[in-house]
Amino acid sequence: MTTVKTLRELSKSGALLNKRVFIRADLNVPFDQNGRISEDTRIRSSVPGIRMALDGGAAVMVTSHLGRPMEGLLTEKDSLVRVSQRLSEILGMQVELVKDWVNGVKVAPGQVVLLENCRVNIGEKNNDDNLSRKIASLCDIYVNDAFGTAHRAEATTYGVAKFAPIACAGPLLEAELIALGKVLNNPKKPLVAIVGGSKVSTKLSILKFLSEKVDYLIVGGGIANTFMMASGLPVGKSLVEPEQLECAKNVIESMRLRGADVPIPVDVICAKYFGQDAVAELKSADKVQDDDMIFDVGPETSKLFEKILQQAGTIVWNGPVGVFEFDQFSKGTEFLSKIISDSGAFSVAGGGDTLAAISKFGVTNNIGYISTGGGAFLEFLEGKRLPALAILEERYSS
Repeated sequence: MTTVKTLRELSKSGALLNKRVFIRADLNVPFDQNGRISEDTRIRSSVPGIRMALDGGAAVMVTSHLGRPMEGLLTEKDSLVRVSQRLSEILGMQVELVKDWVNGVKVAPGQVVLLENCRVNIGEKNNDDNLSRKIASLCDIYVNDAFGTAHRAEATTYGVAKFAPIACAGPLLEAELIALGKVLNNPKKPLVAIVGGSKVSTKLSILKFLSEKVDYLIVGGGIANTFMMASGLPVGKSLVEPEQLECAKNVIESMRLRGADVPIPVDVICAKYFGQDAVAELKSADKVQDDDMIFDVGPETSKLFEKILQQAGTIVWNGPVGVFEFDQFSKGTEFLSKIISDSGAFSVAGGGDTLAAISKFGVTNNIGYISTGGGAFLEFLEGKRLPALAILEERYSS
């Protein structure tokens, strides 16, 4: 594992007793149309770190971002009020939500408070030193337990770690480093990566990186459409990026030359328009019509994926292979999730849509490791240096 100080080590040594502990968590959860939390994995994943600090006798402050608020302006939709309610339920204790907390927080040992959306603070996003110093003065120990924001150098992810008396990784961040390290450092073969999503351009660098490392690269969603077009198949009116065709061709060819493979869909589920009531139609991949839109892979393609995944030693999953939110286009992702959950391979899954699919299809307990990171998950897999992790390493070495 990367060399950083951990909250676990501090807990075991008794160093948390009566200390003020500031935890940067990732509680950026999705909400449904009625304003209710629709998926709470990130909240539940933050609890072990909070409990560890409480059990050690600390006074605990927790903060997180939520959405993309304007600095200096807290709106109802950007508030962590519903998160504090859910966190209170999970912890079985009252978690007070504190506004305007930068200049001081009242919290006693054995208590936990949730500090309002940190991205509302002016200077958060540009990692302002003055803000960072103020926040650092609130605590004795700073804990980064927000892997999902580790690729961003912000006041609560980087600056505070620079100025706090002690800076360490929480158990969630620690677990992420161990799990992803298994994928990067001598993974059990064959190594299979599944990359879904709407656009090749948003995942261009990870596709290129993985194409040099994995034995099989399964592509899904709009990304698969671009790879299908690059392979000479018709895609109708489907979401596709013609400007990325050359990239897709290069990935396919470079993998072929080293004996690896990008399996291209052989059948697909189409409809004439995008909508919950759209009529799904199964078609051979070479029979897609000009007015068709591809929204999922077909059963023969799923069987092709199954053969690959059943022999895998390590599986990395980021993104669904279809519009799984609509039942008629969910079968491909559901089948894929069941294959991965039944596999004997070590599996790591990450990304918001992936977490939602895992939850929807009830395979949470059968995935080797579920990462809470999205962009950070992808950048770490590429071997990029994540700022929030880098500052913890620097503090440890100094």
